[in-house]
Amino acid sequence: MATDRESTNTRTILLADADAFFVAVARLLDPDGAGKAPLLVVGGSAEGRGVVTSASYETRAFGVRSGMPMAQAIRLCPQAERVGVPGKACRQKSREIRTVLQQFSPVVEAASIDEFYLDMTGTDQLYGEERLEETAAGIRDAVLAETGIALSIGGGSSKLVAKLAAKQAKPHRTGSTGVLVIPAGQELAFLAGLQLADIPGIGPRLQEKLAQRGLTGIADALDLSERALEDWIGDRTGRWLYRRIRGIDTATVNPHAPAKSMSHEETFPADIESDAELTRELLRLVTRVAAELRGKGLRARTITVKLRDADFTTRQASQTLAKPVDSDRPIGASARRLLQKLRRNRRMPARLLGVALSNLGQPGETLDQLSLFGEADESVRDRQLSSAVDAINTRFGRDHIIRGNTVDPQQ
Repeated sequence: MATDRESTNTRTILLADADAFFVAVARLLDPDGAGKAPLLVVGGSAEGRGVVTSASYETRAFGVRSGMPMAQAIRLCPQAERVGVPGKACRQKSREIRTVLQQFSPVVEAASIDEFYLDMTGTDQLYGEERLEETAAGIRDAVLAETGIALSIGGGSSKLVAKLAAKQAKPHRTGSTGVLVIPAGQELAFLAGLQLADIPGIGPRLQEKLAQRGLTGIADALDLSERALEDWIGDRTGRWLYRRIRGIDTATVNPHAPAKSMSHEETFPADIESDAELTRELLRLVTRVAAELRGKGLRARTITVKLRDADFTTRQASQTLAKPVDSDRPIGASARRLLQKLRRNRRMPARLLGVALSNLGQPGETLDQLSLFGEADESVRDRQLSSAVDAINTRFGRDHIIRGNTVDPQQ
């Protein structure tokens, strides 16, 4: 679709989405091995434990998908080469991509490690008569040349439309050129050809509820009034859906948007049944994620523990504290209670354990008032000890030293 770049009140937003990002990075790291394997699965372990983080497009033709148990992926495509997640290299490559994108727009927001929004509103003075599709194609070429990573780019008048367009521009789509820009005024025509399940936020439960009313495609719902949707699926969800299926999204591109969450998780080489052993693993994860939190100058209010059982049932529990924290002890105390809760509810050997921190923000200028005994309270001593642990682990290596009372405030 041709789009002239004109100075109007309409926003112009691009979403640059890296194609099979983890697979691409793994191939760059091992050009003689993974780089030559068209059938490549990233994640889990070679022994078939864990889950798929990413699969090459050739492997997806066999039914392999992200989030699938690795053992199932191996059954579907036994000839696929399997590699672990190159986490450090992925983070570095993500920073490189963003650096290139900032040459084309001063307003770039990292939505995730492999997705970036660019606000191109008003850039007609920079690019003259060049159509937005041409600019987007130039961005793709520049990122590929500088980083070795291929992008799919979608464009539109909102973040939502840009994201949906980028999905349609992916290389596995027939006739895709890697760029799809939806001109202002043509949003409804574009959306009418998509499924309700394509819209971010419409999960399996809502899909099922809508399907019971005969609604599967976006076109099925466009003729319905807002009131009708509210009556069917509730006021709040109905109002939200009415706007989403029309591409209405007022969210701005924020180059300073803080991370939504950070997490560390571990897939064990053998299932763990012992509570004591799981608690030790929890301690290591808490130490790592809390150190990362402090390294970014953030504090968190919400702690989440994720547990995947031997039968691949994944469960999680969360706690939101009254005040934000960044030291190991209060985070560990909360994480331990959450792990105990999950284990009480269902006792099975565990294959994966994770700790996530969310509800993030910058620390205040003054320390919170302290309580002597409240587990969620954080003292000056907590912060001093955590900082000391960070310094030692930075010098001698990760997990060189761990606070013994991170998960047990009574020690």
